[in-house]
Amino acid sequence: MIRRCIPWPDARLRTPAAPVEAISEEVRAHWADMIDTMEAMPGVGLAAPQIGVMLRLAVVDASEARGQAVRMANPEVLHASGQMRSHDEASPNLPGVWATIERPRAVTVRFLNADGAMEERDFVGLWSTSVQHQIDHLNGRMYFDRLSKIKRDILLRRARKQG
Repeated sequence: MIRRCIPWPDARLRTPAAPVEAISEEVRAHWADMIDTMEAMPGVGLAAPQIGVMLRLAVVDASEARGQAVRMANPEVLHASGQMRSHDEASPNLPGVWATIERPRAVTVRFLNADGAMEERDFVGLWSTSVQHQIDHLNGRMYFDRLSKIKRDILLRRARKQG
């Protein structure tokens, strides 16, 4: 089911999400809704707090063909490359604006997978950017928090004008 993304500045977008204890039917249902919502945007990732679910759940699909979504619970970056990559990032929680954000080009992430097993996986390029973007959401951060105060203020002003 496609879920509504909560609008900025909803306080839930600034609240760290709660850890997931186990992969349950409820968690699987949230992941399914998140994938439907991500595909409808269309986007390359979604974190549960974006739809008002305050759990450390994320989905990422940066594949060309689509249908390759990685389901993650409690994702954490174990290692990030020193090489950086710039990419235009946006959020359905603050539509109509975007900013170029620099993040590590590659990350190694540990997470609880859809089978309930702990998994470590390397993500590179757009996959890496999206995973890091979702982990920021799980920690109560938005992509524009990575901008200077001046650039962030300009972006938020532009978003208000469009709203």
